[in-house]
Amino acid sequence: MKSKIHKLRKKNNVSKHIITTLVFVSILMSCNTTDKTKTETEETVTAEPTVNETNKNLKPIDSDQALIATALMAAPKASRVGCKVIGYNMAGEFVTLREGNNEFIVLVDDPKKEGFNAACYHKDLEPFMARGRALKAEGKKHKEIFDIREEEVKSGKLKIPTGATLHIYFGKNTLYDPETAIVDEARLRYVVYMPYATAASTGLPEVPQASNHPWIMNPGTHRAHIMISPLPDDN
Repeated sequence: MKSKIHKLRKKNNVSKHIITTLVFVSILMSCNTTDKTKTETEETVTAEPTVNETNKNLKPIDSDQALIATALMAAPKASRVGCKVIGYNMAGEFVTLREGNNEFIVLVDDPKKEGFNAACYHKDLEPFMARGRALKAEGKKHKEIFDIREEEVKSGKLKIPTGATLHIYFGKNTLYDPETAIVDEARLRYVVYMPYATAASTGLPEVPQASNHPWIMNPGTHRAHIMISPLPDDN
């Protein structure tokens, strides 16, 4: 009788050992599967980002045609075909790059200066703009140019039409996409000339309140204008 009991206990112990082994193997396999899944997920997250396809199209602005194409981005889209285009060409000469037949004049970026800055303005502003360029060519500084034009506007020698617009397309980079003429990271700001206007006469603040919020700059002077500028997001 004792012999039978001993055999039965031995058999039960063997069964328990087998079950324990199977459970251990099952846990081990489960852990390995989890580790693999975790590793694959981490590799997916930390993989190198793909190169932006648009960036592959960017090229330097290195021809007169590129100067014209990028500068026209400052003009309203519907008016670009008929704009007159002027400015410094790649040879460093101030010339008319293209004749026009509408109300806008486009000034190309100066290729010899850092960054990008093109402008589009109403043709009635050309005498004012041209006078500024002439004074600058004479070596006059910003304050001198401001004061001279102030006196000439007051005397009636020079005129700035109220409501005439200026569009500025600007940025720190000088690469562009030849397919779209878009300059890398360039943005637009807008100016509406209102000679001698003030914050009181327009109801506008003298400092910008938010990005693209209109405000009045140089209030009370010949160069008073409504400014609409994009600001950094953190402002």
